[in-house]
Amino acid sequence: MRRRLPALAAVTSALVLLLAGCSGEGGGTDADGTIRLSFQSLAWQKESVDANKQLVREWNAAHPDVQVDYVQGSWDNVHDQLLTSFEGGEAPDIIHDASDDLADFAYGGYLADLRTLLPDRLTEDIPQQSWATTTFGDGVYGVPFLQEPKVLIANKKILASSGVRIPTPDKPWSWEEFRQVTEKLTKKGTYGVAWPLKEPVSVTLNLGLSAGGQLFHRGADGKVAIRSDEGDQVMPGTVRDQVNSDRSAARSALGMGGSDTLPGFFGGKYAMVPLGFSYRQQVVEQAPEGFEWTVLPTPAGSGGLAQGVSPQTLSVAEDSPHKKEAARFIDFLLRPPNMVRLARGDWMLPTGTEALADPALHTEENGWATGTALARSLRPAPAQSVRGYPEWKDKVATPALQEYYSGAIDTEELRKRLVDDGNRVLARYQR
Repeated sequence: MRRRLPALAAVTSALVLLLAGCSGEGGGTDADGTIRLSFQSLAWQKESVDANKQLVREWNAAHPDVQVDYVQGSWDNVHDQLLTSFEGGEAPDIIHDASDDLADFAYGGYLADLRTLLPDRLTEDIPQQSWATTTFGDGVYGVPFLQEPKVLIANKKILASSGVRIPTPDKPWSWEEFRQVTEKLTKKGTYGVAWPLKEPVSVTLNLGLSAGGQLFHRGADGKVAIRSDEGDQVMPGTVRDQVNSDRSAARSALGMGGSDTLPGFFGGKYAMVPLGFSYRQQVVEQAPEGFEWTVLPTPAGSGGLAQGVSPQTLSVAEDSPHKKEAARFIDFLLRPPNMVRLARGDWMLPTGTEALADPALHTEENGWATGTALARSLRPAPAQSVRGYPEWKDKVATPALQEYYSGAIDTEELRKRLVDDGNRVLARYQR
């Protein structure tokens, strides 16, 4: 789950990387025998950066023979920056990234297979469904440690005045009921929902799992084919109807990013906004005094509350001369109490079962309990390990879905583009 930096922070991080020169280069050994590891972190929120840096300091204080140097990276350019560092032999030893960015690096031989490097404590604490997001072929190339479900962030007063049933993780809205609710919430000056779909593909695929959608299907020969079934049409069809038929979803929001919807949400223009779980921090920081909000589960279908996620990951560079020590640091960083600290710093959920059980993540305040209740329903994003997915996403799916949601093309034309054009793209990667 890649995180987007605000524009100024992105520029700042990019300058840090440029000024750092080769500071991301993998560590070595000092003259006195001290092993030096470089840890490139993509944390950007102050709480998260502080938590990561504090954990590095704690490690260094306890391990004078293995010192870790913190390197600040940026989500906005991480793929290209890592590719350049891999090819130049200057990759950091420990790499923070997202699982949906690992496939090319794993298949390209740039990341170490972690199966023999990680302790049983860590491998057994993280569920298999999370490990599936970092498994490519026969190897495991990252440790999934933070994950972010989509939730509905809702205006509490508008919900209360409408009299609609309030959903819970045990009794969520169905997609049909959700559509009916947004119609009821729509009044003069207020839309029932705003869908920020500037980048529509991952949202569509991940929430589509709740209705049994999958889109990508791997055959017995290992090859992947795209197929649009009935379940794949539920989520996008609902959104299209809300925008174009019911007028219960704001058309202007389709071109927005998540943060762009918050001023309208605070102003009562939108009753609900589907956002990543971590957006709660922005709501807490930016909401006007007295604004009341709540966190609700996204709609459920034949697949229940299932939704896809691409967890944040920690990997070890294949070229690192100190893979065992790098894996030891990852194990330290992801001990349950430390994983809780990282999760709270990023306003996300930990993947580890012991960390997820921490009482601090089960409070009603700021919707933590709702998000934690969704953890058991999180699944690997449908296109997690599909080679050719980035090209399909950028060249085929993004423009097709944008046109579909706006009403410019119908369901049959969407299916033709996603499936027919998409399979031609994937075929080039599976020869």
